[in-house]
Amino acid sequence: MAEHRTMQRGALLDAARSLLSEGGTEALTFPALAERTGLARSSVYEYFRSRAAVVEELCAVDFPVWAAEVENAMEQATTPEGKIEAYVRRQLDLVGDRRHRAVVAISASELDAGAREKIRAAHGGLIAMIVEALGDLGHAQPRLAAMLLQGSVDAAVRRIELVVAEEPSVIADTAVAMVLRGVQGVRD
Repeated sequence: MAEHRTMQRGALLDAARSLLSEGGTEALTFPALAERTGLARSSVYEYFRSRAAVVEELCAVDFPVWAAEVENAMEQATTPEGKIEAYVRRQLDLVGDRRHRAVVAISASELDAGAREKIRAAHGGLIAMIVEALGDLGHAQPRLAAMLLQGSVDAAVRRIELVVAEEPSVIADTAVAMVLRGVQGVRD
């Protein structure tokens, strides 16, 4: 019985990921979850008491996976610049992944305190790594620079998600050049 409940919970979370990546947090409703999973709406409430509870669980499950991917890419790099580039590129590489799109949708929404705390915790390790890399480059305000750098990544994610914009590789190259060299841009 417990295994069946775990499978149902997994199916609900997977349906939630799809709904979030297709339509943002507005699309994540209990009727939509019930329809996607074939469960009765009352059954959905047996697993999650609210939409916020679904979001909170997705944060707990998906954010650490996503953060570990980015952290792993950064650890492969041997220079501060390489770590910064890996931080940007890996996040942008993950844009096509449904988990990442769900994470982006969650991040862009109004969240309850529990979900915000889980996101902050998952982001905390990454931000600490990027602050360290910026410090190693001699940046006078590494924490502030890290927040602005993440803003550039978030803007690049939104640009990639437009689909009709530039190729993702062009967006990634431009974002990397932007964070490493500022408005000087890409040099030939």
